Amino acid sequence: MWKERRLLALVICLVLAGGLTAAVVGASRSAGPHAGATAGGPAASDYVDIRDVPPASPVAPATPADPGGGSPGSMVVDCGRNERMHYNEDNLVVSPGLRSGAHHTHSYVGNLSTDAMSTDDSLAAAATSCAGGDRSTYYWPVLRRLDRPGTRPHERSAGHGNTGEIVPETTVRVEFRGNPVSKVVAMPPFLRAMTGDAVARTARSDAHVRARWGCSGSPDRSTTRYPRCPDGDRVTRTLTFPSCWNGLDTASAGHRSHLLFPGGNGVCPSDTFPVPELRVSLAYAVPAGVPVAIDSFPEQRHSPRTDHAMFVNAMTGPQMTAVVDCLNEGRSCRT
Repeated sequence: MWKERRLLALVICLVLAGGLTAAVVGASRSAGPHAGATAGGPAASDYVDIRDVPPASPVAPATPADPGGGSPGSMVVDCGRNERMHYNEDNLVVSPGLRSGAHHTHSYVGNLSTDAMSTDDSLAAAATSCAGGDRSTYYWPVLRRLDRPGTRPHERSAGHGNTGEIVPETTVRVEFRGNPVSKVVAMPPFLRAMTGDAVARTARSDAHVRARWGCSGSPDRSTTRYPRCPDGDRVTRTLTFPSCWNGLDTASAGHRSHLLFPGGNGVCPSDTFPVPELRVSLAYAVPAGVPVAIDSFPEQRHSPRTDHAMFVNAMTGPQMTAVVDCLNEGRSCRT
């Protein structure tokens, strides 16, 4: 009798286990390509229809105490859109000297030599994609289509689940802007800068979240989530860098304390000086309904809040002087 009871119990356990497995599989399938924690990818809540994002309210321009004190100009630096497919898993700003230290793939414009082993001297001697000769390096995590497997380098071996077809940038706009209330001073040579927070999901804080996403047809709407855009629109991505320098250091522990963001009124924190504000604007051709995600660390699950970018200033003295003069004189310039 005890053998029969034991057998019956085993059968019941198997049936229950089978039902549980079927339920899990069914839930995973119903979640589709945004299965989130189950698949290690973005959650459904990481996406939003751009039509559900309210338009931004107009912001009154900051008024300088001295009527001539602002620097309202802008300088666009034409560095192409990574036509040479400069990708690697390095991060010169955060983990210099460490190959594959980023654990995900970055896309670059500007300096064509940038990798983990770059030095100030090697950057200064390298070729560049920038039309005016700017040898600075500008880079950010790649954007991938989740519905297509990767077939090329950096699509199949990026590490930590960062696989899939890379979506190339259709446009890359590198722009320096002035400060609304003060004149700007020159950035020091080889200043390192970072914007965004690659660990924002597990940090459970948006204190350093900076990237804004949107659709080309709705320039007045932006979000920290991946946008679902109407057919024909491009997905847009804007990363703005801090622009208040401490006047001493080109880098710092944690990569933030030497270069801070100004307040909402444009005023820099005490003991810092306004330098040109770098803004990188990206656009991608993504068919409507296709899921996309940026590369990330595995525990960050490709959250859009973890978007980030890095910059190393390798302009010559005359090149930086041209930027500063353009901004302070209120001109619109291009190089």
